[in-house]
Amino acid sequence: MAKRTPKRPMVGVLLISTLWLFASAAGAQSPRALENGQVPLMTTPREKRVAIIGGGAGGASAAYYLRKYADETGIKPSITVYERSGYLGGRSTTVNVFDNASEPVELGASIFVEVNRNLVSAAKEFGLTMDDADKSRPEDVPERLGVWDGQDFVFTQPDGGYWWWDLARLLWKYGWTPIRTHNLMKSTIGTFLKMYEEPYFPFRSLSQVAYDLGLTNITSETGEKFLEANNIRPPFSTDIIQASTRVNYAQNLPFIHGLETMVCMATDGAMSVRGGNWQIFDGMIKAAGATVKLNTTVQQIRKTDFGTYVLSSKGKAPSLSPTVQEHEYDVVVLAAPLQDASITLTPRPAYVPAKIPYVKLHVTLLTSPHRLSPAAFNLPSDAAVPSVVLTTLGPDETPREREEGVGRAGFFSISTLRHVVNPSSNGDEYLYKIFSPARITGADLARFLGFSSSGGNDDDDDDAVDDDVTWIYRHVWRSYPYLYPRVTFDDPLLDNEGLWYTSGIESFISAMETSSLMGMNVARLVVDDWKKEVCNNNEEEEKVVVKAKL
Repeated sequence: MAKRTPKRPMVGVLLISTLWLFASAAGAQSPRALENGQVPLMTTPREKRVAIIGGGAGGASAAYYLRKYADETGIKPSITVYERSGYLGGRSTTVNVFDNASEPVELGASIFVEVNRNLVSAAKEFGLTMDDADKSRPEDVPERLGVWDGQDFVFTQPDGGYWWWDLARLLWKYGWTPIRTHNLMKSTIGTFLKMYEEPYFPFRSLSQVAYDLGLTNITSETGEKFLEANNIRPPFSTDIIQASTRVNYAQNLPFIHGLETMVCMATDGAMSVRGGNWQIFDGMIKAAGATVKLNTTVQQIRKTDFGTYVLSSKGKAPSLSPTVQEHEYDVVVLAAPLQDASITLTPRPAYVPAKIPYVKLHVTLLTSPHRLSPAAFNLPSDAAVPSVVLTTLGPDETPREREEGVGRAGFFSISTLRHVVNPSSNGDEYLYKIFSPARITGADLARFLGFSSSGGNDDDDDDAVDDDVTWIYRHVWRSYPYLYPRVTFDDPLLDNEGLWYTSGIESFISAMETSSLMGMNVARLVVDDWKKEVCNNNEEEEKVVVKAKL
């Protein structure tokens, strides 16, 4: 009887089966029940769940660029945006004058400029109409712009708004200092724009990239000292540049850092989106294909033992469930100042941004048939008040910080935005916007517009409307940080894994564009990390395949 040869073990089959199981384990997480009984979806390295907290410039940009970068690599993110308010756009939002949807007016960020690469590019991509920032200014006022020190106008010009200056008139009064300022601004902004490009972009450390570019030499000094070091001195610095730092950031030159001072002077090509700048960020989130949860507050971010994050959130609107909802994500992007978010981080991450003071800015929008009163600005009765009034400190005033820094002027700016038609009277009226560190009272409005404060517009009832103030809307923003000199800034990664932060850039430069830059930067870093993960998984799979063949 022939001897039977025993069958060889099916090593190859077993190894291939092991390979399949290994790949499945590496590419998918086993379902884990959450506290509320939900079971998270299984994911692969090419399917990632991302939560973005905040629907403003930083959050919208993170979503938009995350989708764009991921699509270039074949990775498929599922993006959810949590926004505690009822709208997208953050501090870029509009309200409707007389509740008329055809008369929107910016309540927050009003303009952006031609060097704002992300905003300009997105607005063009989404087919939005961009208008010159001065397009709607009333033409029936001889002087368009004035800088007032609480007693006198130290500078006026017939054209422009606070976004651009008449160079010829500046040269006539201040000599060559405006030219030196413009050249210094162009050089400084040119250096900053390198942050969009390799080898500086993307950056894991904002402090390091600022240092590498030499920008910490500018942020370490006050605007006053930085200007003096570059032979830019009063009266130009205090008349013109300080008026710009006050209207843009509510700060005087001895307290704001030098980089933000230069940003205030970068006003070339100022523009706005017709209908509201918020449309840029709404378009970004739509282009990202994100799920949006409005009126939803995130209460806790809890990191699991598996390296994922469980978000506990609760709806605020009556139509939303009042119960706490929990959802699991691979990556979380916190795109709002952590100190204002009231979110518990469990466990405490390796790095927690320090609390910094924010400006409390009062915005007052109103309509009136009255022009600004010459008497309020110590002008002759037959003089015309400029349609845009910026303020600075008088030569006898000591610069102070925070709310006291406003000085005797009492406000940072009053802008006559455009003509509007009152639907009740069909009369032509003026639309005004006022920035101030404290509430503008009815008595203040009566003084500015030259009418009697009796009849409802007094301090006790300063929201009443009548024939003098026909519509009024007030809002208080925590608008931007006090931009004191500093050389270190919050980095975008909080826990060395998947908890990201965009708002650290606000103490470096606070603007819609820089928030967008940090959102884009975080998106690039996240996708780069995913690509590394995919490559590592592929390498491990190849090793197993080689062993199987052996």
